[in-house]
Parts: sequence; structure tokens; C-alpha cells
Amino acid sequence: MTFSRTKRAPAAMPGLGLSLGITLTWLSLIALIPLAALVVRAGSLGWQGWLNAVSGERVWLSLRLSFGASLIAAALDTAAGLLIAWVLCRNKVPFKAFWDVLVDLPFALPTAVAGIALTALWVPDGWLGQLVAPFGWRIAFAEPGVVVALTFIGLPFVVRTIQPVLQSAEKELEEAAESLGASPAQIIWRVVLPSLRPALLTGFALAFARAVGEYGSVIFICGNIPMKTEITPLLIVARLEQYDYAGATALATIMLGFSALILAALQFLQKGRRTALR
Repeated sequence: MTFSRTKRAPAAMPGLGLSLGITLTWLSLIALIPLAALVVRAGSLGWQGWLNAVSGERVWLSLRLSFGASLIAAALDTAAGLLIAWVLCRNKVPFKAFWDVLVDLPFALPTAVAGIALTALWVPDGWLGQLVAPFGWRIAFAEPGVVVALTFIGLPFVVRTIQPVLQSAEKELEEAAESLGASPAQIIWRVVLPSLRPALLTGFALAFARAVGEYGSVIFICGNIPMKTEITPLLIVARLEQYDYAGATALATIMLGFSALILAALQFLQKGRRTALR
């Protein structure tokens, strides 16, 4: 009696099983296990204790400011990042290397330094603050200051996400549209933007995720006024300083849940867009 042995197709990557195991283990150590510990620690309060920890006008006002300012900043970053990436990729810009380094500066700059610099610029007697003060606009130590700080730290994510797509885009499509009589606005709206939409959504998601978790640059420019310019990470740190670890993790689970929902929605939009293009 003979047994036939079915030959398996060779794996695309040698040692795939080992590399997959290492990858999953590493992701579990740096992401899954810490997040699970966060949820478990918050669950130790019980349902009623968790509700008491995350309820209150001060908490919800801080959540509204954190997520509202993050969404506004991510939208501003998406618009500005598209323009900056377009100029750097499609034009001969003098001192291009310098501008590339300047785009990446928020990556390397300590957030506390960024916060101090932005505050010095936007206080009423600062270089930029004195320009808007006559109109009654207050940037530093007010809600607009939070948006300014979050826009500053999120912009590089959008630019660096869009740039590779623009550089690899087929310019022949734009030339064909131009030869058929399309105006520059039509070329941008009907040819360029559809191909950039996944990159725009990804850049928006990265900028938003970065903004939601920002702390160092915001606490300097916002003034930390209770019920007005307090962000949720500041309340979390305040509870940690009071040794209320369970209460701090309860607030953290709220931010985790909202962030996961928004990022999942963006992923769903991207997936639907890719399906529609097939």
C-alpha cells in the first residue's frame, strides 16, 4: 500500500512561519498586551465606577476639545500637506533640500520646545499674535492655540504620505487630459485627486492619530484653563499625579475607543474606494 505525498508550494518568503511568529509576538508586546492591560485596569472599577470616572462636564469638555481640535487640525494638515507636496514634487523649488528638512522638523523637534516656540509667537505681543490682536483674535491660551499646535505636529505625516504617490504618478494621464481640452482645474479634480484620495485619507488618519495623543506642545500654548482649554491627556496626567491610576485608565479607554472608531471608519472608506476603482 502506497501513500502519495502532496507537495506544498514553496513559500514566497523563506522562513515565513518563523518570521510571522516573530512579527505577531512583537506586535503583541508593543501594542496588543499594553492595550489589553489598559482595558483590564479600567475594568477593575466596575461598570458604575467606570461611568463615574468618565462622567462630568469637565471630562466631556476636554474630550470635545481634544477630538474636535484634532479633526480640525488633521483637515488643515491635509489641505496644506497636499499643496506643499505638490509644490515640492512638481516644481523646481530653490533650496529644495532646505524645505524638505523644514517639513521634517516637527518629527525631530521635542514637543515641549515646539510648544514654547508657538506660544512665544502667538501671545498678544508675539510676532504673529500682535498681527491678529487688533481684530480681537486670541490664539495663545485659547482653543485656537490647541489647533495651531496640533496642526504643526501633524503636517509632516500628510506631506510624506502624499509625496511618494505624486512622484510615482503617471503624468501621461494628465498630458492626455490636457490634449483633450481639459482645463487645469479639471485635470486636478478628475485626474490627480482621485489617484491621491487613498494617500489623502491615510495622511489624514495619521495626522489625526498623532494629534489626539499630543501633550507636550499643547499644554504650553493652551493655558490649561479648566472647562475651557484643558485637553484629555492633561486630565489623565493630573489623575496619575493624584495616584488615581484606575481613573486615569478609564479616561484612556474613552480616548482609545473614539480613536479606534474614527480610524476604522477611515479604513472602511479607503477599502470602499479601492473596491469602487476595480
